[in-house]
Amino acid sequence: MRRTTHYTPPSATRAEWNTLRTLAPYLWEYRWRVGAALACLVLAKLANVGVPLVLKEIIDALTTERALVAVPALLLVAYGILRMCTTLFTELREIVFAKVEHRAVRRIALQVFRHLHALALRFHLERQTGGVSRDIERGTRAVTNLLGYALYNILPTATEIALVAAVLLAKYEVWFTVITVATLAGYIAYTVAITEWRTKFRRCMNEEDSRASARAIDSLLNYETVKYFGNEEHEARRYDENLQRYESAAVKSQTSLSTLNIGQAAIIAVGVTAVMWRATAGVIAGTMTLGDLVLVNAFLIQLYIPLNFLGVVYREIKQALADMERMFRLLAENAEIEDGPDARPLVVDSGAVRFEHVDFHYDPARRILFGVSFEVPPGKTVAVVGASGAGKSTLARLLFRFYDVTGGSILVNGQDLREVTQKSLRAAIGIVPQDTVLFNDTIYYNIAYGRPEAAREEVIEAARAAHIHDFIMSLPDKYESTVGERGLKLSGGEKQRVAIARALLKSPRILIFDEATSALDSKSEKAIQAELRRIAENRTTLVIAHRLSTIVEADQILVLDHGRIVERGTHRELLERGGAYAQMWALQQREEEEREREETAAPAPATLAAGVR
Repeated sequence: MRRTTHYTPPSATRAEWNTLRTLAPYLWEYRWRVGAALACLVLAKLANVGVPLVLKEIIDALTTERALVAVPALLLVAYGILRMCTTLFTELREIVFAKVEHRAVRRIALQVFRHLHALALRFHLERQTGGVSRDIERGTRAVTNLLGYALYNILPTATEIALVAAVLLAKYEVWFTVITVATLAGYIAYTVAITEWRTKFRRCMNEEDSRASARAIDSLLNYETVKYFGNEEHEARRYDENLQRYESAAVKSQTSLSTLNIGQAAIIAVGVTAVMWRATAGVIAGTMTLGDLVLVNAFLIQLYIPLNFLGVVYREIKQALADMERMFRLLAENAEIEDGPDARPLVVDSGAVRFEHVDFHYDPARRILFGVSFEVPPGKTVAVVGASGAGKSTLARLLFRFYDVTGGSILVNGQDLREVTQKSLRAAIGIVPQDTVLFNDTIYYNIAYGRPEAAREEVIEAARAAHIHDFIMSLPDKYESTVGERGLKLSGGEKQRVAIARALLKSPRILIFDEATSALDSKSEKAIQAELRRIAENRTTLVIAHRLSTIVEADQILVLDHGRIVERGTHRELLERGGAYAQMWALQQREEEEREREETAAPAPATLAAGVR
């Protein structure tokens, strides 16, 4: 059996490069748009650098004794055109790149969503829904942030620095370039150092945020349990523990941000002062004009304004990479149960199911099944009974191939489940589970989920067959009534009827009833049992039962005890044998008689229809 690989975090730098490599293919698909966006970026920055150059010429022209009206007029037109081009090419860059950015986010989110559904049941039993949801939410947002900061901040600033440094070096003494570059280097080095120090606070904030979210969602999903035990304050205290740790990290993060801002301002102030001192000295010496002074000052302003955000940008990029890594880590999870390279669609003719010497364990230290062998002949019904924890529901999970057997094999029509595609296997099997969880949508949607392309008449017919149509029609919104989170607006019996209708609509060749009527009262159970027997005709059916009265007509009954089949036979044969089955039957008959007496004496329950909106 394939095992989930444990994630080993790489070094921070290597993890960031791995994240960028993972992101690259999503951008490469639109490489022409990326190239066009970069071209617009360069043109916008050329225009932006040209603005101070033209402004210098205007000032110099106006300060000469022979200032002609035509010269400043032409320069003013050029100044206006360059200003316009700066905005025009900046907006064109965003227009061209918008599709790349949002398509990448869409494709990544969809891939992660599909991968999560492809992961084995083991992963989903161990995960925390709130934490995973938060990782995906932050990860997709991080893609947008990373691309935005790279294209709208880092690349434009780097391009402008290069252009300004080239102009200063070409037109003025080397000290202007030296001071500018030294200031930028000191600014960047300080920003990176302080931001790296601050990152641990931000990381702690995110971890506590995810934990708080997971804890809150878990508590709200179990609202009724919290109320049953009066543990509202207990849940609030546990939630507040995470919020306190989040608060502490957030305060440290904000304090360190102030330290970063003060240092950045000091470095910029020193650099600007030094450059303006050299420029002023040049004007006094006559080697520079007032236009040159304005030009140098404008260049510095254009450079240092975006640099003011460098700390924020660097921190956000680092955080975006960390968030993306957490999301891509989900993609690195081993699917555990995968179709083999030669897997073929399951051929379902008769629908015979056979377990051959099946061993299974979730954990090697605790085996669940020991050499289980039995066959469900085509069109026949086999029931499995036994105490809780005997391994009954595990049989259904193995048949659906949520897990692979650790020994032996399971065959459908003589085909090993490991050699057929999972999609075709699950298409051939329908299940009514013991614990029915519904989508927070309409009753119609939940029934139609069994076969989304089914006509409305087929959905209604399935509801009739499951004896829930009359209840649905009594609701104010009928089939459009919503069932609430996890179906909480419906009673247990109503949820199971929806599950039965859903399975009926799927019309599979193989049926599994996993204690399908456990939440029904005696009267409803008898009505639905008759319907289940009807739909099970000519279908291969595996019934996992607790109430023995529901499986007396099964073609064969298996008694499972601690993962081993200890008895098998028909209902009559097992009673005559006087073994474990006969003892369970006698005990349940006494319990059934007592329950029927109580139901006869009790008043009729109020309808639950008013609970559904």
